[in-house]
Amino acid sequence: MPRQSIASAKSIYAPCNTEDESYLSIRSLEQLLRKSIRGLSFDYPIRTRNKVAKVVICKALGYDVPATFKRTQPRFPAQDLDVYVQKSNNLQIWNQEVSPFRRYAIIRVNEQNMATDVRVLTGEELARLDKTGTLTQKYQASRRQERTGSELASKADTAAMIQLFSPVATLPKEIRLSAQDAPRRGLVLSLDSLWHLLCGLVGQVLDDPGKDQERLRGAALQRMVCQAMNLGNSDDSGQFPDVACQLLEVKLQTSPTIDLGLVSPDDKGPLSRFDGVRHCDVRYSVVYGEKVSDSQLKITDIVVVTGEDFFAAFRRFEGSVTNSKLQIPLPDTLFRDSK
Repeated sequence: MPRQSIASAKSIYAPCNTEDESYLSIRSLEQLLRKSIRGLSFDYPIRTRNKVAKVVICKALGYDVPATFKRTQPRFPAQDLDVYVQKSNNLQIWNQEVSPFRRYAIIRVNEQNMATDVRVLTGEELARLDKTGTLTQKYQASRRQERTGSELASKADTAAMIQLFSPVATLPKEIRLSAQDAPRRGLVLSLDSLWHLLCGLVGQVLDDPGKDQERLRGAALQRMVCQAMNLGNSDDSGQFPDVACQLLEVKLQTSPTIDLGLVSPDDKGPLSRFDGVRHCDVRYSVVYGEKVSDSQLKITDIVVVTGEDFFAAFRRFEGSVTNSKLQIPLPDTLFRDSK
């Protein structure tokens, strides 16, 4: 269960301790901030507005309001939390990297500068919203030379995954799952079953809209993956993992380099989206394709592996993360009640 406790008169500058009862889950943070901030006026000059936001958040979370706010990164070290007040969809982060596990509270204000909604995202989730190329992928990999063809690269799901969800050989026909449903015990396919279903995609052809259209290609593949598992709505929410109900991340590869984002697949840290799930529990389907015409790709090989075993099948290498002004376009759908 997510932690629900409030800080109660501690300093926002205390060292972050994720094991402390005062360290709030993302869900609890978002609920508390939304309840306290919606409807407030932020009709102030920018510097005053930012200070007002920090005062309101201190009170909402039960912290003493300091006489002077320090220029720390993040602004609320005790909760590993940064805060942004946004009227536009252009989120700007200056002179710091996006930290994958840091939490970012985004306060949405309307044209009258009234707060309409609050979302709390991890840096990893923010990075997935960046479609401009401003943010360089930190973790990348390529397939090990000795590994070829289609492969089930893990013997089984992680022990934690099995304990949490009791994966099954087949999904019950009477329950129709959608891609973005939360994973539920007894409604998650086992790794072996997932592998056998996805192998049926080898040899199939999908539409290729052309150069620089990775998102559209990925969406077409995700539809095929969801159909193979008899899932309903296959829409991509932009969150990790792609097929949430099966804790499955799908990677379509027409080149050797795999972009993995800000968090390594074998990371044992918690996946904030679902309680009890770690990044390394997520399953990966790396799908290789080759052009058969100007507008089509043929699936040639599929590798299925857990995050925990990812680097047994793939070779890790790292790029760099930019450390300058980052501009991340926020989708309108991010805010549920901002209109």
